[in-house]
Amino acid sequence: MNSTTVSMAPGLPSGMSTGVLAGLGAGAFWGMAFVAPLMAPGFSAVDITVGRYLACAALSIVLMVWAALRGVGLVPTWRQAGAALGLSVLGYTGYYLLLAMAIQTAGATLPVLVIGTIPLWMMLLGKPAHLRWATLMPGLLLTAAGMGLMMQATAQGLGALPGGPQVWLGVFLAALAAASWVLFGLLNARWLARHPEVNSTQWANWLGVAAGLGALLIWAVAGTDLATLSQQPGLASFVAVCVVTGIGAAWVASVLWNMASRRLSGSLAGQLIVSETVFGLLYGFLWFAHWPALVQWLACGFFLAGLLASIRAHR
Repeated sequence: MNSTTVSMAPGLPSGMSTGVLAGLGAGAFWGMAFVAPLMAPGFSAVDITVGRYLACAALSIVLMVWAALRGVGLVPTWRQAGAALGLSVLGYTGYYLLLAMAIQTAGATLPVLVIGTIPLWMMLLGKPAHLRWATLMPGLLLTAAGMGLMMQATAQGLGALPGGPQVWLGVFLAALAAASWVLFGLLNARWLARHPEVNSTQWANWLGVAAGLGALLIWAVAGTDLATLSQQPGLASFVAVCVVTGIGAAWVASVLWNMASRRLSGSLAGQLIVSETVFGLLYGFLWFAHWPALVQWLACGFFLAGLLASIRAHR
């Protein structure tokens, strides 16, 4: 899909500039997912996951009906619907269920850092064939250095890690979530490249509906029944978290990520996911009213330098 947007950064093609801004925007919305489970402490990871993706599916259905009434809707084929369902498990319901379980098991910080390795994997696995490793290496090393600093700061803050087995279970769940999303990111970009007739919003709607179906299945197997759910304290906060993350961190972020995936290589788009880590940590600091340490500011500086180096390498 060609972009007619005027370039937002000097020296960058308009399509790349739009893709970079879209990727950063997706990261800002995705970052909300790291504090959302903490805002509804009395509800399980399953209930939060189901509520989030039912909200996303509801918005997607409304938008699809509206498009159909205006005669601009596109009905997916069975094959396209199957692809949406499979990818929604990898990048939506399955990923977020694992992440929410990790956060409720080990707290927010460690899962954020584990998920933060996704840009490294995407850069390694999504490198264009024509791009030399020597060109990509500065951005990769700077990002890895930032992750190392963040992990060091986190380890110092956790001290002796009381309740260690539970913490490492959370790390394991976060690692599974990261692997699920990396596979989604690579396959989603490949699908979009093969189907230029489906625009970013349509694909986000299809994924949203598929995620809603997956959420219903999860709820039927492991969710809390409606009678019990309605009697739990903090129900209003739970609904608010589901609606905000379902619309922002799921649907809006999906549209933005699809735009980025169409305009950027897998390695550069993957590099932009580091913004999710930065925003996730920022939201966590705001939630706990905790000011970042100097080493964490330095790590963010490495992230920014790595991003700029990666953009330069892909220009």
